[in-house]
Amino acid sequence: MKTGNSNHKMQAATEWVNRQRGLVLVASLLIAYGIWEALVAIFRFPEFILPTPEVVIRRFGESIADGALLPNLEATVVEVLLGLLAGSLLATLLGYLLSKSHLLESLLSPFLVASQAIPIVAVAPLLVIWFGPGMFSKTLICALIVFFPVLVNTMVGLRAVPENLRDMMRSLKATPLQMLRYLEVPSALPVFLGGLRIGATLSVIGAVVGEFVGSDRGLGFLINVARGQYDTALVFVALFTLVALALVLYGVVVLLEVHLLRWQEKS
Repeated sequence: MKTGNSNHKMQAATEWVNRQRGLVLVASLLIAYGIWEALVAIFRFPEFILPTPEVVIRRFGESIADGALLPNLEATVVEVLLGLLAGSLLATLLGYLLSKSHLLESLLSPFLVASQAIPIVAVAPLLVIWFGPGMFSKTLICALIVFFPVLVNTMVGLRAVPENLRDMMRSLKATPLQMLRYLEVPSALPVFLGGLRIGATLSVIGAVVGEFVGSDRGLGFLINVARGQYDTALVFVALFTLVALALVLYGVVVLLEVHLLRWQEKS
């Protein structure tokens, strides 16, 4: 009975916290909306400088109706998902190898760190020149920007596995594959998913950077077109769509984390 009451109290507390978060989110959105309206009303900005929220909402509907938004959104989503998948997979495999070999880490670490000192904005034009303005170069840019945070978190998570648990697995004659499946992956998963959260949001930045440099589709391309036409409302539409895309990707990773780490709550 005590366990049941405790679980009920925990569930009620969780629901209360979720309601509080929802109220805070709604309140913050309303405050931001009010500040936006006040700025336009006080300073009387022209529409091409700062449109009102109503103008942006109307432009959002128009961009869907005339086919300006959804095809470009689809192109960006494909680039982001492919880049996130490729970058995360490669980073996970290399992170596992580096966590097992200090010699390999010593050899590759200078190059990996140096690669992060070069802004992706500076590398993107070269990739577009080498691989063309198609989807491959955008996917590659996304993969590169996702790669490093996932790599580092994979290494940190694997090396944080308690040594006494490794010794216990060895004493039970566990094979390397069993060690990986039953000890290393569960132990490193929280840290790895933390890196994947960062990578999910950065992948959106990578796609937009690639589209800025050279593209004929995508939300970055749409922003370039709208900027050239002084259609500031459409720029805001594309920006808010990018924010929504990043939030959705982040939320998917959080849900994945809740599902995969359910065993921690049980334990």
